[in-house]
Amino acid sequence: MKHVILGAGPAGVIAAETIRKHAPDDQILIVGDEPEAPYSRMAIPYLLIGDIAESGTHLRHAGDHYQKLRIGLQRGRAVGLDTAARTVKLEDGSSVGYDRLLIATGSSPATPPIPGVAGPGVHSCWTLADARAIEAKAKPGARVLQMGAGFIGCIIMEALAARGVKLSVVEMGDRMVPRMMGPTAGGMIKAWCQRKGVDVHTGARVERIDREASGAMKVKLSDGQVLDADLVISATGVKPNIGFLEHSGVRCLVGVLTDEHLQTNVPGVYAAGDCAEAFDKVSGTTIVSAIQPNAADQARVAALNMVGQAAELKGVTQINVLDTLGLISASFGHWEGLPGGEHVELTEPDAATGGRHLSLQFSGDRLVGCNAIGWTQHVGVMRGLVEGRVHLGEWKDRLLADPTQLMAAYLDAAQAQAAHAHYR
Repeated sequence: MKHVILGAGPAGVIAAETIRKHAPDDQILIVGDEPEAPYSRMAIPYLLIGDIAESGTHLRHAGDHYQKLRIGLQRGRAVGLDTAARTVKLEDGSSVGYDRLLIATGSSPATPPIPGVAGPGVHSCWTLADARAIEAKAKPGARVLQMGAGFIGCIIMEALAARGVKLSVVEMGDRMVPRMMGPTAGGMIKAWCQRKGVDVHTGARVERIDREASGAMKVKLSDGQVLDADLVISATGVKPNIGFLEHSGVRCLVGVLTDEHLQTNVPGVYAAGDCAEAFDKVSGTTIVSAIQPNAADQARVAALNMVGQAAELKGVTQINVLDTLGLISASFGHWEGLPGGEHVELTEPDAATGGRHLSLQFSGDRLVGCNAIGWTQHVGVMRGLVEGRVHLGEWKDRLLADPTQLMAAYLDAAQAQAAHAHYR
């Protein structure tokens, strides 16, 4: 049996290792489109901060790791898939045959169509090549403008601030982290960043980037302001790498649509990671949730099914925990609420610490989503209640009256639900 894995990120590597563990004689090939050893993009900010060297981004640190496991590594970019012939066409014109295929191609930066964005001095922060270019220019005192203040953007912002640059951030949404945080929480994160010396512009977008003879840039915003920059970082979101699947017969919505086994509509073809759209039991819909824990879980489930061992994905984790210049925030499930649901908010401003904020969203007697700032001791409880779909009973009304009682509610309601399930 020959297993071909498209993508050398965490999903691809974990899938290959899982296949090898359960199918010691099968052939395994990982096809990646970068010249580097397989690495984690989430480690790049730590590289920029200086906490690790480039080797620290590698997913596996032993130089002979893949060779020992008899996992082949090949550089190439998929440009087409023939599911009838079971072949993947690569950019160099060659083809790779497979018996089982895992699509783990991840995602790529979604760069906005702005005049001047394609010129020198503008970079994404997505690859090791990007990191090298940023390191060369993001010196102490350099004027850096970052487009985007979403989840990934805030992680990049943290790394840039640690390098001592003069940082400006432009976010077209009305608040920071708009896809993770509600208005109050997003506003608190903005206020905290500004107190930490970051110039934050929300409700604005970059309209054009002009260059001077010196290489410096003039960045015009939609509100009429013009900001000077030596370096521009584009962190305006990502999109799944699924273009090569056009005309392949593999069904895609936002990402590659999969079932509970991570198999696509084409037998023998699976998907995992940032490019996969998997079924989420909490929301009852298929979603792309581009976080590394999901990539790992999906990779293991897909790999087991690829070697004939039935396995199902328990669900897609809808969780983001973010450290923004020392302010910890978290988002779970349907943080924006559901139609007909109830909610409660508690906000405790504190300029010195960034304050605390708790927003709980209910559907019936279940907690279906929440936003939190500064409530680090409750992160595990929030996740347990949301993902466990715990029936709160009378505890829902208690939480509506006092949302700080999350721990007590979890210990009582979750344990009661677990005991009931055990004795059924």
